[in-house]
Amino acid sequence: MRPVSDRSPRGVADSSVTLTQMMEVTDANVAGNVHGGVIMRLVDTAAALAAIKHSGGLALTVAIDEMTFLEPVYIGEVVTLRASVNDAGTTSMECGVRVEAHDPLTGRVRHVNTGYLVFVAVDGEGRPRPVPPLLVESELERRRQREAKLRRERRIVHREAIQAARVAEDELGV
Repeated sequence: MRPVSDRSPRGVADSSVTLTQMMEVTDANVAGNVHGGVIMRLVDTAAALAAIKHSGGLALTVAIDEMTFLEPVYIGEVVTLRASVNDAGTTSMECGVRVEAHDPLTGRVRHVNTGYLVFVAVDGEGRPRPVPPLLVESELERRRQREAKLRRERRIVHREAIQAARVAEDELGV
């Protein structure tokens, strides 16, 4: 891993992470499938590793921007999570994670989940610190970066709308 002080641009491939894990009975929910929280934990772990690799130091989850469960994951399947940084700001990064479930008996592979998470890089005292710019090289990476910027704009508008609503409520004494 590069030192925290290194702010040279980093490519998407420099931060890419792949995690693979077999789903076991201890991962089951009451319906007998893999519990969504197990998948969420794995998604957060994969994204955190990508953010840490990109930033060159500790990075903490600040938001799960989107988590889409497309299909259930079954006990006995092997889950593969692929994570990478989609965009980098001054101190924050959006990481995308694609989750696939593989049935080792039939060979069938399914795309079962997609998640977008936001991380902030922090220093030893827990304060936000700068992250390197993201170097996008392919059309796919440029598309992912454009979409990440749209999600960031949506988060900002959403936060501002909530703040405005709270101010209005305070003025009305609600």
